[in-house]
Amino acid sequence: MPKRIRLGVNIDHVATVRQARGVSYPSVVHAGHIAELSGADLITVHLREDRRHIQDTDVRALRESLQVPLNLEMALTDEMLDIVLSVKPDWACLVPEKREELTTEGGLDVAGQLQRVQDVCQALQQAGIKVSLFVDPDREQIQASGASGADAVELHTGTYANQVKKAQQEELQRLSLASQQAGTLGLQVHAGHGLNRHNVLPVAGLEAVEELNIGHALIADAVFLGLAESVAGMRRLLDQAR
Repeated sequence: MPKRIRLGVNIDHVATVRQARGVSYPSVVHAGHIAELSGADLITVHLREDRRHIQDTDVRALRESLQVPLNLEMALTDEMLDIVLSVKPDWACLVPEKREELTTEGGLDVAGQLQRVQDVCQALQQAGIKVSLFVDPDREQIQASGASGADAVELHTGTYANQVKKAQQEELQRLSLASQQAGTLGLQVHAGHGLNRHNVLPVAGLEAVEELNIGHALIADAVFLGLAESVAGMRRLLDQAR
């Protein structure tokens, strides 16, 4: 029987609302506590280079107060590596990052910078931090991820989420094959980006996928439902899938 899938809740956009007014609320730490009490298995945040939402103080406060693991998304820069080594989250997820993008637009090119990825993975793991790589469901990138020494891949589901009908089924098949390939390489398989309560079930049903990270849709639903019900409702859907 497939294992219970873990739910990672990304709370970046709680900080987006706060930063829009330059005030101290809504509290990212309070959001993290509500999420963990409502069924989140881990909390994910992305400390971007331009600090557009999550701030350094948020990361440290979450690390000190959360009861569930903290997953910190980071670009492959020396600045971010130093911060992550200082904070020591449970997981670090290496992601591509461009200043002009609204959100992460695709997977990390592991194959094209394998030595750098290997070096960062080694530095993080020596500090006791597990490492995942945010990658497209591409055979070459999965193979390179296996060679990198990372603990996991997080499959980019944005293309799947943005497709309709037949094209979405084709992308789901790509995700399925990529998850199986990653599993044979000894990698844990996570997935995320663009997932919501309308499209999550097929991805959650992929047996090799152990964890989903979901953010924007949960915060959007929370505007109408409240954060506790938004997270709890997603938890119920994931349990339905398994």
